[in-house]
Amino acid sequence: MMQITIIGFGEAGRIYAEELTRRGVQVSIWDKKFLSAEADKLRLLAREMNVSVAPSFRTALEGTSLILSLVTANNALSVAQEAARLMKSGQILLDFNSVAPGTKRDAAAMIAAGNGRYLDVAVMAPVPPKRLATPLLLAGDDAVEVAQQLTVLGCQATAVSGKVGDVSAIKMCRSVMIKGLEALTVECLSAAQQYGVHDAVLASLHASFPSTGWDAGQADYLISRVAEHGLRRAEEMTEVVRTLNDAGVAGEMSKATGLIQASLPALLAQQQIVYSDLLPFDWKETFNQIHQVRSSISTR
Repeated sequence: MMQITIIGFGEAGRIYAEELTRRGVQVSIWDKKFLSAEADKLRLLAREMNVSVAPSFRTALEGTSLILSLVTANNALSVAQEAARLMKSGQILLDFNSVAPGTKRDAAAMIAAGNGRYLDVAVMAPVPPKRLATPLLLAGDDAVEVAQQLTVLGCQATAVSGKVGDVSAIKMCRSVMIKGLEALTVECLSAAQQYGVHDAVLASLHASFPSTGWDAGQADYLISRVAEHGLRRAEEMTEVVRTLNDAGVAGEMSKATGLIQASLPALLAQQQIVYSDLLPFDWKETFNQIHQVRSSISTR
């Protein structure tokens, strides 16, 4: 039986753990949150998925062939550093994290200083809709072989390059547009609603871009991604800015995107609005709740 370790038990880590287990893979997981107040809740989730929770990072790596790092951008290097000390010959770290090409090369150098091997992986779409079929791009010496292994397991994996950093460059440049569009939508419709012109704005956007879905659920989807994942996306935008700076691009728009990505979930937390309570997500109702809380505070 193939054995795979997943470091990180957030949204993407849970999906990969659950789906790989269903396909007969022996999955072991580790997340530093298993040492926190969230441990009991996470262990229950893992038990429901029939996924084994390792007692430590070290034991999670024992006997495994592939190690999937699925953490936040801020934790990507620390995971690589810890893995580098513990990996055995033949083990490969697949770095799925949304970080700059330079950060991936730094991580690869850490792994190369030990006994393991390293692959740069770019996740090219949100994981929840397609789950294992989410498009993956791979770069590194073992890209072709590992892409074949992942494809057999049900992944949509493509080997692009033998050079670490190449697929992360694709991912980061794409994020300028994708995360930027999310942030622009938050800013645009937050103001438009306050002026009472949001319907007219959306109608105008639909007229200009009729295939995008502005007359349907596009605004709800884009704003929901910020409300749920904006803090993680803000971390990613820091890496996007590094990517741009390394290419001689100032990255001013991406800096602003990071600020807006972080601001909406921070505002929800400040006003004690829980994302799960907003489901099914409606951007107008969400902004209404925010403005109602603001109004009640300002009149006290």
